[in-house]
Amino acid sequence: MRDTGRRRSVDVSPEEALRLLGSVPVGRIIFTRHALPTARPVNHVLDNDDIIIRTHERAALVSHARQNGGHGVVVAYEADDIDPVSRTGWSVVATGYCRLVTDPEQVARYQEMLHPWSDQHMDHVVRIRPDLITGVRLIAVSGDGGES
Repeated sequence: MRDTGRRRSVDVSPEEALRLLGSVPVGRIIFTRHALPTARPVNHVLDNDDIIIRTHERAALVSHARQNGGHGVVVAYEADDIDPVSRTGWSVVATGYCRLVTDPEQVARYQEMLHPWSDQHMDHVVRIRPDLITGVRLIAVSGDGGES
């Protein structure tokens, strides 16, 4: 039976959005490739409010980060947890600069913390330092307009 109840979108604070993002293992990194937006699913960990992912040498993100030197490249990172049955859940988008992690000790630490799901050799670590963090919850609304 299909749920036809009403839903409402409610903004969450940046702190709550980061907590939610840290509660799931997978998200999508969005970056520019050939002047168009590109999204890739990746697993991640949070470290001091930074989003850490691993990637491989041939990844477009790695070459973009190298081309821009220490400045990094602007990316967005999105994760969500939406229940298709209840049609409730949340979505978070963090936007900021993505930079390669080059310190060998940090790289080794993140390689221990984060194990990619792909069989590719993921020898690079990328840190996203969010400048803008937004999030919404999709909640059920009862017939009288309140949350249920």
